[in-house]
Amino acid sequence: MKIGLIGLPKSGKTTLFNLLTGSKVATARYDGGRAELHTGVARVPDSRVDRLASIFKPKKTTYATFEVVDLAGIERGERAGLDTKEFRNADALLHVVRAFADEALGAPAPKRDIEDLDTELILADLEVVDRRLERLEASIKKQRKDADVKEQAILTRLKHELERETPLRAVALTPDEARAIRGYTFLSQKPILHCVNVDEKAIADGPTAIEKLGLGRAAQRAQTRIGWVSAVIEAEVAELAGDEQRAFLADLGLEEPAIHRVLSDCYALLGLVSFFTVGEDEVRAWPIPEGTRAQAAAGTVHSDIERGFIRAEVASYDDLVAVEGSFAELRARGQQRLEGKDYIVRDGEICHFRFNVAK
Repeated sequence: MKIGLIGLPKSGKTTLFNLLTGSKVATARYDGGRAELHTGVARVPDSRVDRLASIFKPKKTTYATFEVVDLAGIERGERAGLDTKEFRNADALLHVVRAFADEALGAPAPKRDIEDLDTELILADLEVVDRRLERLEASIKKQRKDADVKEQAILTRLKHELERETPLRAVALTPDEARAIRGYTFLSQKPILHCVNVDEKAIADGPTAIEKLGLGRAAQRAQTRIGWVSAVIEAEVAELAGDEQRAFLADLGLEEPAIHRVLSDCYALLGLVSFFTVGEDEVRAWPIPEGTRAQAAAGTVHSDIERGFIRAEVASYDDLVAVEGSFAELRARGQQRLEGKDYIVRDGEICHFRFNVAK
């Protein structure tokens, strides 16, 4: 699963990309609005993984991850970079919003920047719809095909919504309609997290940023979340470890690095949950879309396990931790279940898959 990172120039976007992925991309890397891309992998912090690792003491501990695509800063009215294939294929968007003063840019205007970004996404999608409708009209005139007529009707409705400045993520679609337009990878249809990048002096105001900056209406939009971070402070936090980091966070009034919350927000935005596999060799979090059935979840571990799936042995995280990782005790308490292929795996469950692949 992939997050597309976007924002106006000098919003702190590349700094946030480095924090998310542990990369070292120079913040001056992009200039002139060139549509360059950089990709990285973000590791999702999870205290449950830490606790399981402390119990099983595995040789390897693996956290859930997702891919991040960093697009060059987009100037207002400059949408060329939005058509980049890697960016259009993102599953969700992370918009970095400047909420700190800048000598060259002046006072911040987060509400305006959010509106402007949504407008650019809508206009980019409208261009795609208009081009396709022109081709469909010409094709239908030559030979009227039911599939083309159906697609034309759907796109005509979407065009009307876009012209009303409605992002497609707020447009209700039937399952058939959603399948029909899936290949267009519309940008305004993607779930979006607006991450407000506050000044280091205003970090205490972070939790109330939505209210203070007048972003309540934006936060209520469909498939939209508002988060906050101070990228400058987080860069300093990332340089510290252990007691030194904890002391620094305590001075700031923070329980944990704010970037952890941003990572968790992105994970939720992608519609992902985690199940765990545990043992002496590895404790691992496996990301799956919410609502995934057991057999498909087994396939994230290995395709052979999905193909030869028999049953899933399932236990809750809380129950396993309560018995300090003793599966014998878990079974004695009747807290480990056998589930079939259609069982919906829930967030935080520990799974072991029984399978048999015929030779």
